[in-house]
Amino acid sequence: MSQHKWSKLALAFDFAATEHQHQLRKSTQIPYLSHLMSVAALALENGGDEEQAIAGLLHDVIEDAEPSSRIAYIRSEINELFGSRVLSIVESCSDGEPDDQGVKPPWKPRKEAYLTRLETKDIDTLLVSCCDKLHNAKSILLDLESVGVSVFDRFSASREETIWYYRALSEIFLRRLKNCKGEVAAKQLAKTVNLIENF
Repeated sequence: MSQHKWSKLALAFDFAATEHQHQLRKSTQIPYLSHLMSVAALALENGGDEEQAIAGLLHDVIEDAEPSSRIAYIRSEINELFGSRVLSIVESCSDGEPDDQGVKPPWKPRKEAYLTRLETKDIDTLLVSCCDKLHNAKSILLDLESVGVSVFDRFSASREETIWYYRALSEIFLRRLKNCKGEVAAKQLAKTVNLIENF
């Protein structure tokens, strides 16, 4: 059977499903894969191309590698299977690479560094990153509506810190994606952050 139009996206789905097969969303029984599928869908719905959708599926495979000693292999596989553009977006969407013991840097400095990097990232990366944060924010809002403010107990950061981070993200995306693909996603993120803050 000949390859179809979305054969690389299908391969990326299998790659992501394999790498994240045992992972769940924080304090839930929801497969982590659902988040990755949502980010890829949002990327396509906001004007992204197949490679950006692939990056959406793979955006956490580096920082969530189990064990972290597999990171070099994963990088090599992404580059070989999907190309340097996808690898660049995935690396840019990673907010902190774990050390040899699987430990990431502390939350606040890691998030501050990510915000700083977004100021110079290309539009391709910003679209995927914005879709990632938009789905995360929507998930937080949904959880707020179903379980209340205790949802913030799931996170490394407090409610105030979480809102600070998402507010800062939305301001960067609104500014940098203005008149670009992803502008609608940036506006949706800002609205979702407002709803979270006012909940």
